[in-house]
Amino acid sequence: MKGKGIVCAGAMLFLLVGAMQAETALASDADHQAVRETAEHFYSALNAMFTGNLEPMKAVWSHADDVTYMGPGGRFQIGWAQVLADWEAQAAMKLGGEVKPKDMHITVGRDLAIVSNYEIGENVGPNGKPLKVEIRATNLFRKEDRIWKMIGHHTDTLPYFHK
Repeated sequence: MKGKGIVCAGAMLFLLVGAMQAETALASDADHQAVRETAEHFYSALNAMFTGNLEPMKAVWSHADDVTYMGPGGRFQIGWAQVLADWEAQAAMKLGGEVKPKDMHITVGRDLAIVSNYEIGENVGPNGKPLKVEIRATNLFRKEDRIWKMIGHHTDTLPYFHK
């Protein structure tokens, strides 16, 4: 009888572990999709920012003191106050155009995610001529109160963007 109890307990443990793994896989798929959607919202916000509208960018970012931004201008901003100031300066430039992500690679952990991709498109220069954008980008996200928020954005520099 003792052996049957061990087998029964072992079978229940096996089923419980299997159920937990299935739940984790579903959560992981949900988080993967949520991170993809947040990354897509970032690029929508970026394009809105090119028109001078900064509100979508404010919504996608975490407002924590540990966020970082290393954009195409070459500066390194740390903390939401510095990051926001940089985005405000860019919004004021009203660069126009559109940039989209290409070849997005997403890695999702429990509370952190990394999205690496190319940013392809164009902005409009002060003379009205298109300025090509073709750079690499790495975006970092953190789950805050069950919502994925951007905590880092790092790109190659653009020669026309340096001040």
